[in-house]
Amino acid sequence: MTTPVFITIDTEFAERHYAAGLDLDAIYDLSLEPAGVGLSYQLEAFARHGLKACFFVDPMPAMVFGLDPVRRMVETILDAGQEVQLHLHPSWTTARLDDRTVRGRDLMHEYPRAEQIDLLEGATELLVAAGAPRPIAFRAGSYGANDDTLAALAMTGFLFDSSHNGAAAPVASRISLPPDCIAPLRDAVIEVPVTVIEDSPGSLRTFQLCALSTGEMEAALDHARDERHAAVTIVSHGFELANRSGTRPNGVHVRRFEALCERLEADADTLPTMHFADRPALALGHNDEPLAPDTLRTRWRQAEQLWSNWVSERAA
Repeated sequence: MTTPVFITIDTEFAERHYAAGLDLDAIYDLSLEPAGVGLSYQLEAFARHGLKACFFVDPMPAMVFGLDPVRRMVETILDAGQEVQLHLHPSWTTARLDDRTVRGRDLMHEYPRAEQIDLLEGATELLVAAGAPRPIAFRAGSYGANDDTLAALAMTGFLFDSSHNGAAAPVASRISLPPDCIAPLRDAVIEVPVTVIEDSPGSLRTFQLCALSTGEMEAALDHARDERHAAVTIVSHGFELANRSGTRPNGVHVRRFEALCERLEADADTLPTMHFADRPALALGHNDEPLAPDTLRTRWRQAEQLWSNWVSERAA
């Protein structure tokens, strides 16, 4: 039995650059192509290692800046042979260029079901107008979905959701699943939860490049393979391999990314990467359990994070 792996990249304008008053070109570059380790770099690495990745693209900045930047994201991804699915930060619906402090509700669960349907339909229209195939998979911005979101997705033709993240529950992620649920299951749509590990007993941490060390990622993949998990879902962002200001690569994160790509290429027979557009026949309802905590792994990552914060995050 193989364990499908979904490498998912949330592809969006970083709010901090918009709020800083930067112009469109600067926001795009710092959010999508920062320091030479953004979207294009990641796409090249995936191609070099023969990996599939899903780019959850947020088209909502088109409400402020028009379709051109979203079209540029979509074309870059599709030209590289990867897939585009839908990401959505609804606060862009009220954003204004003349007053960048104005932002609306940013979590899908803050909207009633009828409004969520309208948001999904509008965002889908924008994404398709930007050149993407009609999306069949979705992730809510900041994982901020609830059960109404799943119902709204089913009503608007989606097949998959990947918003449940136990590490973000119950504040942002409010789908009524246990926080440690990491196996795909059928709800109104097929829910493909974000993979989490136990950082310490009872504390969950997202399988994300900026959150786990290489050792923790390796251990999580070994665990999923050995326990024959139904899926692994990994998270990153277009800007995550650079420092927060977007002025230089974050060496810690870049090394993690390269190590992850090398591992998944080496284990393609047992941990094959997938597109949602492949409509993979996922095993549903498994009782998969997150990787258990390990003090040594956690301490190593904490030391690595200190280095990342003190050195790699410094502006150029």
